[in-house]
Amino acid sequence: MPPLITPDELAAIAGDADVRILDVTYFLDDPRCERALAGFEDGHVPGARFLSLATLADPKADLPMTLPEAEAFAHAMSAVGVGHADRIVLYDRSPLHSSARVWWMLRLFGARHVALLDGGLEAWCAAGYPVATGPAGACETPGLFVADADLSRLRTLREMRGHVVAGDAQLVDARSPGRFAGREPEPRPGVEPGHIPGAINLPYGMMFESDGRWKSPQAIAAAFAAAGIDPTRPMIASCGSGVTACVLAFGAERIDGAGTAAMPVYDGSWTEWGSDPSTPKAKDA
Repeated sequence: MPPLITPDELAAIAGDADVRILDVTYFLDDPRCERALAGFEDGHVPGARFLSLATLADPKADLPMTLPEAEAFAHAMSAVGVGHADRIVLYDRSPLHSSARVWWMLRLFGARHVALLDGGLEAWCAAGYPVATGPAGACETPGLFVADADLSRLRTLREMRGHVVAGDAQLVDARSPGRFAGREPEPRPGVEPGHIPGAINLPYGMMFESDGRWKSPQAIAAAFAAAGIDPTRPMIASCGSGVTACVLAFGAERIDGAGTAAMPVYDGSWTEWGSDPSTPKAKDA
């Protein structure tokens, strides 16, 4: 299964026994995913299950969207009937394209067959396929997800400090140009505006066509190049809280050509860096 599939491709496999379809919609102003769940009940891909991103964040962390421990992640996936060997298809209805965040977590914790539905539910409906309505309900048959963490996909605050000093990686910020430059206030209290010194701005919206579908690998490569990023060299994605950074990570894996470097994600992102009085901040364009 390729990492990005069309509605036609999903329709062809949706009934297979090992296919799990998950709606993983997440909105910044809906931390408990209550509005996201209501939207699922109003309409979803038939057979899909709703997975709240609130269950995929470490409840002990001070930051809003911190990677959970392996055991907690495995429990959350198993609870919605997902096993680590299943073919997992993700979609969302969020401007944040939150399915990329769940893709990143699944890949980090060892799932090998994970795909995003290109264009999400809107593309599914536009292709003429039906939607189901009604509550998500409980999963009657739990899955067996065994989490095996690959921490090379993750960067911590300590590691980011080291990269800034060494200058040994391209730090790519997915936020808007205004937030990156420090011209706009941060949405979370206590977070100083600006960006990590030496970082490069590549807004995550540059990965998508106007209709919400992902751009071609060639167009994504062009967006990286236009921002001054060399995908064959080490690069790390960050954003506000670790969600849209995963969009850049998925985009990096979409780029054609051997030699493209993997793109780890700084999980704490600017919420952590910008709220720490000991970290250096930049506010240039």
